Amino acid sequence: MSALPTIHDVARVAGVSRQTVSNVLNTPAIVRPDTRARVQSAIAELGYRPHESARRLRTRKSSTLGIRIDPMTDGISGSVLDRFLHALTEQAARQGLRVMLFTATDPHDEIAQFARLRDAADVDAFVLTSTFHGDPRTQWLIENGQSFVTFGRPWGIDDMNDPQHLWVDVDGWFGLHEATAALLAQGHRRVGYIGWPSPSGTGDDRRRGWRDALREHGPVSDDELAAMSRAVEDGVTQGGAAMRELLATGDVDAVVCASDSLALGALIASGGRIPVVGYDNTPVAAALGLSSVEQPLDEVAAGVLDLLTGVHGGRLGDAPAHDPRHRLVRPRLILRTPERIPAQ
Repeated sequence: MSALPTIHDVARVAGVSRQTVSNVLNTPAIVRPDTRARVQSAIAELGYRPHESARRLRTRKSSTLGIRIDPMTDGISGSVLDRFLHALTEQAARQGLRVMLFTATDPHDEIAQFARLRDAADVDAFVLTSTFHGDPRTQWLIENGQSFVTFGRPWGIDDMNDPQHLWVDVDGWFGLHEATAALLAQGHRRVGYIGWPSPSGTGDDRRRGWRDALREHGPVSDDELAAMSRAVEDGVTQGGAAMRELLATGDVDAVVCASDSLALGALIASGGRIPVVGYDNTPVAAALGLSSVEQPLDEVAAGVLDLLTGVHGGRLGDAPAHDPRHRLVRPRLILRTPERIPAQ
């Protein structure tokens, strides 16, 4: 079945802008008669039928936010997005807003979904997750004048002082700094780190927190940091393998990790012989008594909605420059004693 014609198809055939087509549909009196005739001819030729939601887009009354559901990975760290979606949906409902979920196979497919939802005027704004340096999704949304906020900062630029867009993030540097400092305060001297390969905006930020806490405690060379850390893809198996390497060298007496998935693998591999701290405070961490850094997702959701519905309205240019354009939320360290170590 062929796809239904969109407002962009009409604009292309008529040789006008999308806004001109919208004007013909909603306020035809302001469009020159010859231009209006071309647009109406294109509408008839394509069989285009304007959806009622197109009128809502013009007046921003769909009251709907669009957000992609990320694919599940190991079912551990993936629960973070589930909890964020729950918090966002619950808080949005209290403000009379709805959340529309959609899927996409990759960032470029997600952009295609943005265009589809925009053309149908099904959403007023978008919420993005899992941002990364050079993210094509944010570039497309900016170029197309769409309202949006990201859960995750625009990595790779001076995002604090010169942001490219509105964002909310959890301070991963602070979380791993606090976790490392707590282990050092307990008397551990060789606190290792298991994280993700660089470049990774989120992962590199968390690694810096670990590194800075160690260096504040005493001199640590780059070679020592390299010996005390491992970079692997996220997952329980990978975390276990990295922990076994660190234990084999004898370079660590405690470990902090970039995720609970890695921490679970490290905990299993160590058999509970040394302390392990994860990140995300997932239900798995709570069930096993694994120490972890908790992301305050209710605060993240509140920040996203504030930037979307407040003075900014989801766009950088819609409010004075001095108004805060981001929200950096501090996480909370939760220390536990493992109650049960899963068998290898």
